[in-house]
Order: sequence, then C-alpha cells, then structure tokens
Amino acid sequence: MRIFENNLIFIEIHESEIPWLKIFTNRKIKEFSQATKEEKEAILKALDVIEKEMIAFFNPTKINIAQFGNYLPHLHWHIMARFENDSYFPESMWGKKQREGTHKIKKLDEFVEKIKKILE
Repeated sequence: MRIFENNLIFIEIHESEIPWLKIFTNRKIKEFSQATKEEKEAILKALDVIEKEMIAFFNPTKINIAQFGNYLPHLHWHIMARFENDSYFPESMWGKKQREGTHKIKKLDEFVEKIKKILE
C-alpha cells in the first residue's frame, strides 16, 4: 500500500509482522549511482526520517535497511524495525525462520500518519 509520493520517490508499506516500509524512486532505475542528486537527497531524507521515527515510535531491538533489487530491478530501499521476538530475528527477514514470532505491530496507522506529515 502506497503511503507517500512526491515527484521523486514513493513509499509503500510491506505487509509483514514487523513495521516495514519501502522507498522507491519514481523513475525505474537499477542502481543508486544512476539516481539524480535530487533523487538521492529525497531517498536519504526519507531513510533518515523513517529510521528515527521507527526507533522513537516502536523501540525496536534493531533497524535493518537494505537495498537489493535482484528480483525487482527498480531502485528501492527496505527499512524494517526488528524485534527479538519476531519470527526471523537475528536472521534477516529473508533468512531462515527462527520461531513463530510473537511480535504484534501496534498503532501502525498512527506511525504512518506521522511519517506522512514529516515528509510532506
């Protein structure tokens, strides 16, 4: 679900047991080095805002940030709030499941509204 968009980037929620947002460039480019200065600034601003707000709002064990694009060759970043009781911790969310997670996302809508207000 798309939660934010401007002329350079858009942000989506990734359906998951943890708070997980993804930032995409509007232009379909494969590598960060192909982004314009303005696109890079927009990505880094959004990464910074999302990470800081995830820490303050959810108090996670760790924030994971990843940029792959191996399956989807469109420049995008994943920002995930990780918890010791999520299903994969300390593995990546693409790794081997460690347990049935007991983490429940609380107030995700409130968090999303806060992110949207800061980025607008």
